[in-house]
Amino acid sequence: MANSNGGLVGGDSAIKFQAEQITTFNSTGTLTTQPLTTQIEYLVVAGGGGGAIQYGGGGGAGGFRTATGSPVSGATGYPVTIGGGGAAGTSGSTPGTKGTDSILGTPTSITSEGGGYGSSAGPTFYKDASPGGPGGSGGGSGPCMDDVAPYPAAGGTAAVGQGNSGGSGDMPSSPGSNRNSGAGGGGAGQAGVNSSFGIQGGGIGVNELGFTIGGPGGIGQSSLITGSTVYYAGGAGGAAYGDNWGGAGGYGGGGRGADGGNAPSSASSAPFIQADAGTVNTGGGGGGAAGAPNPGPAGAGGSGVVIIKEPQVFKSASGVWDMNSIYDNVQEGNWTNA
Repeated sequence: MANSNGGLVGGDSAIKFQAEQITTFNSTGTLTTQPLTTQIEYLVVAGGGGGAIQYGGGGGAGGFRTATGSPVSGATGYPVTIGGGGAAGTSGSTPGTKGTDSILGTPTSITSEGGGYGSSAGPTFYKDASPGGPGGSGGGSGPCMDDVAPYPAAGGTAAVGQGNSGGSGDMPSSPGSNRNSGAGGGGAGQAGVNSSFGIQGGGIGVNELGFTIGGPGGIGQSSLITGSTVYYAGGAGGAAYGDNWGGAGGYGGGGRGADGGNAPSSASSAPFIQADAGTVNTGGGGGGAAGAPNPGPAGAGGSGVVIIKEPQVFKSASGVWDMNSIYDNVQEGNWTNA
């Protein structure tokens, strides 16, 4: 029959159109898909690892996973778990703790592993530094501050496809010198950097006094899922020794490592800077803390995040469209002649 609006002859057909939708989870919740959604793009970042005290290594970034075309069902709820950042080392030679996992509970469950903890110089006159903790990205290790093997301790290892390893705490510049700093935690886009005698990160900030500077954290990884370029999962910087600077946090929420316990030096008027925590909802690692007389606190890891993009869906229906429906869809840019 003819439509009352004077349009086309025939039965009306429902318009099958669904707008793109982006949902960000900063805390645990439930993703409920739109009715026409059959696949999604996702970003799942776990909580970052905590930094260590006592010339500590920086925490590793939380695991970073992203993909498109992940199958789901429409109008269905899926659990989302946001991983918390690992706690910082609090006293003595305590390491940080590992971050917790973030999980997207779709039919093919996606788990990003929490970031590895940073380790300290060790309790026995700094002769027994332990490796950085494993995780999404590995934590940086503390230094071996005496000429006693084994040294240097290794950085923590990373989960395959989720991040990079942590850096290694430096060995003594000479036997018995005890001049060493914590290494940087790994980031999603780069491994953590070893603490360095004389220079930081290949030439950034020349060491004036012959001690070592904390290793920088590895940079994170960028994502365009929200429509803007945003970095996540940066590793944390390690703490410095003596009068030197802590390692920079990796771009993507990694915390800065603390300046050395004797900072500021006579060569610098800059104030002593404590370790930073990883940035909330980036999965950044927490910075390593210095030793006496400025011991700690170290930085906690940043919590994770899950972001879901449901694509725009437009399906041509059989039957005859009325003129009002066609006009509305052309004006909105949703009409296709395909």
